[in-house]
Amino acid sequence: MMPAEAILRLEVLPASQLSRLAGQDSVLGGACFSHPARPLDAGELPFLAVDMSLPAEEEAICEVWHSPEPLESGQHGPIRYRQGETLLFGCVSLDEAAGGAAHDARAPLQATTEAAYQAIFELLEARGYHTVLRFWNYFPAINRESHTMERYRQFNIGRQDAFLAHGRSVIDKVPAACALGSAGGGLHIAFLAARANVVGVENPRQLSAYHYPSQYGPRSPTFSRAGLVRLGGRDMLFISGTASIVGHQTLHHGDVAAQTRECLHNITAIVAEANRQAPGADFRLDQLAYKVYVRHAENLATVRREVAQFIGAPVSAVFLQADVCRADLMVEIEASGGHAIGSGQAGNSVGNVPCFSTVP
Repeated sequence: MMPAEAILRLEVLPASQLSRLAGQDSVLGGACFSHPARPLDAGELPFLAVDMSLPAEEEAICEVWHSPEPLESGQHGPIRYRQGETLLFGCVSLDEAAGGAAHDARAPLQATTEAAYQAIFELLEARGYHTVLRFWNYFPAINRESHTMERYRQFNIGRQDAFLAHGRSVIDKVPAACALGSAGGGLHIAFLAARANVVGVENPRQLSAYHYPSQYGPRSPTFSRAGLVRLGGRDMLFISGTASIVGHQTLHHGDVAAQTRECLHNITAIVAEANRQAPGADFRLDQLAYKVYVRHAENLATVRREVAQFIGAPVSAVFLQADVCRADLMVEIEASGGHAIGSGQAGNSVGNVPCFSTVP
């Protein structure tokens, strides 16, 4: 059990209840998932509306990040944000046409990605938040080829160009992140930033993504396997989207059960490495908050079963249908821990988080 006033708390609730958050001073922001994306009643709060399918008959959901610190809202260009003394949450949604002029030789997604990240870094520099804990990136047709290149690779070029333009490292000390294919809409990016120092955590089973060979594109992906940070007296862990990759190669082609187990083996290795770097943290698989992206809806039951069997204890997870960054990957799992989880009204047990799909 963590104290009720932990510096950061994650809540998941039905999108139909989002309007009740308007009067809660603790809300930093978040993201809502539905298919199609539904208009949000969030007032000035920074929330993404992402077109992404949930399992059949499950209601549209929102992930909401909270902090007990005094918070204020603001806008910087296309970015809506909310900040306290310790944390800043922001989000931006752009049409791909917004990134460059008509004469721009870059692919529209590349140009839009660079413009979005440039604006994010400008905001963070202006507000004094030098560290990003986590990025969430969503855009449609992630595996489709256009302008002679896969769209995920276009995204990676635009993202890295913005990092370089702002003097940020692209091979070390990079944030945790994910990039998933949505069902429609534009480029959506959410981010959580802090003034504290973050330690990048790499997976000894995997080559660091920023060192991937050129067969995966002209620019390596700019993210760490996880980020480890101490906030409010607690160690927190933000695990990037994690897939069935060992070294730099995809394993278990066409076998979603085996790919799910490999994802979880990789998360286990990341947790072990985080505990080695922060011996007092005691991160555990059954105490993390998970988000599971499954490429094909017919595989959801298999993935749920594998997660339950692997962890062997009640866990809570959000399951979404989404395309993964490589066409041969069928599932991706992200996680976080060390922060409070739940509504904040009845404790913080991850086995009783409202609106999560509980895996027994």
